[in-house]
Amino acid sequence: MRTDKSDSGVFVIPDDAMIIVPMRNVVLFPGMILPLTIGREQSILAAQQAVKTERPVGILLQRDAEIEVPTPDDLCLVGTVANILRYVTLPDNTHVIVCQGLQRFRIAEHLPGYPFPVARVGRIEEPEVTDSQIEARMIQLRERALEVLQYLPQVSQELLGAVKSIGQPAALADLVASVTELKLSDRQRVLETVDLTQRLDVVLDCLLGRLEVLRLSRELDERTKASMDQRQREYLLREQLKSIQKELGEGETGNSIEMEALRKAIADAEMPEEVATQANKELKRLERMSDGSGEYSMVRAYLDWLVELPWKAPEPDRIEIAEARRILNADHFGLDQVKKRIIEFLAVRKLNPSGHGPILCFVGPPGVGKTSLGQSIARALGRKFVRASLGGVHDEAEIRGHRRTYIGALPGNIIQAIRKAGSRGCVMMLDEIDKLGASIQGDPSAALLEVLDPEQNDTFRDNYLALPYDLSRMLFITTANVLDNIPGPLRDRMEIIQLPGYTQEEKLEIARRYLVGRQITQNGLKEGQIEFSQAALQAIIRDYTREAGVRSLEREIGAVCRRAAVEIAEGAIKSMTVDEGDLARILGPGKYDNEVALRTGLAGVATGLAWTPVGGDILFIEASRTAGDGKLILTGQLGDVMKESAQAALTLVKTRAASLGIDAGSFDRSNVHVHVPAGAIPKDGPSAGVAMFIALASLFVDRPVRNDTAMTGEISLRGLVLPVGGIKDKVLAAMRAGIQRVLLPARNRRDLAEVPAEAKDRLEFVFLENVDDAVRHAMPL
Repeated sequence: MRTDKSDSGVFVIPDDAMIIVPMRNVVLFPGMILPLTIGREQSILAAQQAVKTERPVGILLQRDAEIEVPTPDDLCLVGTVANILRYVTLPDNTHVIVCQGLQRFRIAEHLPGYPFPVARVGRIEEPEVTDSQIEARMIQLRERALEVLQYLPQVSQELLGAVKSIGQPAALADLVASVTELKLSDRQRVLETVDLTQRLDVVLDCLLGRLEVLRLSRELDERTKASMDQRQREYLLREQLKSIQKELGEGETGNSIEMEALRKAIADAEMPEEVATQANKELKRLERMSDGSGEYSMVRAYLDWLVELPWKAPEPDRIEIAEARRILNADHFGLDQVKKRIIEFLAVRKLNPSGHGPILCFVGPPGVGKTSLGQSIARALGRKFVRASLGGVHDEAEIRGHRRTYIGALPGNIIQAIRKAGSRGCVMMLDEIDKLGASIQGDPSAALLEVLDPEQNDTFRDNYLALPYDLSRMLFITTANVLDNIPGPLRDRMEIIQLPGYTQEEKLEIARRYLVGRQITQNGLKEGQIEFSQAALQAIIRDYTREAGVRSLEREIGAVCRRAAVEIAEGAIKSMTVDEGDLARILGPGKYDNEVALRTGLAGVATGLAWTPVGGDILFIEASRTAGDGKLILTGQLGDVMKESAQAALTLVKTRAASLGIDAGSFDRSNVHVHVPAGAIPKDGPSAGVAMFIALASLFVDRPVRNDTAMTGEISLRGLVLPVGGIKDKVLAAMRAGIQRVLLPARNRRDLAEVPAEAKDRLEFVFLENVDDAVRHAMPL
């Protein structure tokens, strides 16, 4: 067919034809006014053509809403003739036409050649027949329609009034079909039904089905709302869907499979009776919940924790003492006393597997191998090893867990570590137990009392689980740097095993056996590409590190390996042999000097020995005097106890002025200044009393103290030398610093049993009963 355009640019359409606007999901009934959104190009052209020519359009439903460009076969045959009352283009370029339905029509023939659908149609006149059958159906339809509208939300009074007042059966049927939210297919069926009796029957039939659904929905809605609070109203639709499926007997297949898997996991976990009862109770609660509710995820997470925790009794330990000794010797050099105690511990475990052994607590400076000892014990027992760091923990819930009422609640670190290990008989290391802190959230050290007590921990209750859990088959090992920070009741539950610092010879052997090979591997080198001479390792230990452990030593060895890796990667060398002379080029100048040598021949300077959390150290007591009126000046960030030691030392020097050959009047004519480097580090304690006395005596008699001698000990005003602690660490520090003689209180003689044999061989020990012994050995004539 030929398509013509007029001079105004509109298409010429025959008088018996009509412009068709296909709609995806809308059925327009005669007498109804609806806004219709159009977006397809052909629909926009069709509407614009109708507006320009002031012609009505045919609103026609397409059979498949997914088709973008419908063909004549994709369109229904019956539609509604409509006038376009208004054409609006919104700011977002959406086109809207407001249409008023006039009457039904039927497609007679589609006309090709137009950029939009055009068809010859036959208009369908509404029947005017009215009889008792139609009136009866009309009355019933009005009643059912009013009942349906009562269930629909936001129904206006005007609409209710219109339904009540309409007297024409055809108009009532069309209005009810339009406003009662029937299915799209049902609406089209009503539109295509011309016979009035049949049309009323079709609408009544659809309305009865709709009414039944709305009644059930209202009932389920009221039932669901009663079990939900304000925060869960967003899950209303999901609850309704689940209730409808339950009424229809349609279970949620995926959810049922999930519940069955949980039930099987609970049965396979071999839980104690109390735990299994609680788990099944929670599972029944979970089955009745919607998976979209907030409590569903909380209960599901709780059940996951219960089934993933190991409840089965662990396998018996396979302890071979010879193999355990081999593992300890392979993993650690030295530490003979510590290894001996661990072997004793394992032997008792082998002979009495069900007994409650002690809780071991390894105490020592950083880097001496406390954590790796725990790993070696786990290897010797054939158990899994887990580590829980307690450093900085200040909340009791970190140990016992949070109650499930809190959002994001979790079990404590103990239960979390057990799940990670997957065994109720693992070796658990509680690292840095001395760094626990109390706060307003509670004291975690108090919570550990139950965990570390073999008489109580078989019924340990985590707040999250709220069920007893048996910890008695676990082996707990703790580590600490300082004992003073551990509360007494907690310390009483543990057996303390002191780990001393290493001597230089031990560090050399550790470097050769372990550290060098490990750093070669970590830095991508191969065996033979780098070698360290013994002199180089000794120089690194002596000039670049000063520590009780070996961490700094390993870092310096790693720095040398990285330098070799750079040169090998650049192709400059193929291998490197590191000697003592190469260290200044690679690591820079030495970081530590022999401070004793720097003070040779200086009167008023004495070498003391101090204990720190990272091992022993040496410190220098420097005293000088100036003209004045007898004041004592103390500097170097000294604590109260150390200040009192200095005052006691000066008083003791004054009382022994005659025996020392000091002019008593010189004290009144001088101001005495005592300084303890380094000034930025706080210092305290009474053990520097002997060194302060010797420094002041040396200052006033003008006789230097031997620079190869270090001393420690508390003094009294009677001149007695009192015992102090930390002898082992102080002696090792003296040996590292190049000291040859150590002056110790006589009552500390028994502490030499803990000093390594190498230190005993290299150092000379002098035991002091009083300060006169100190003067005789530290300042010989």
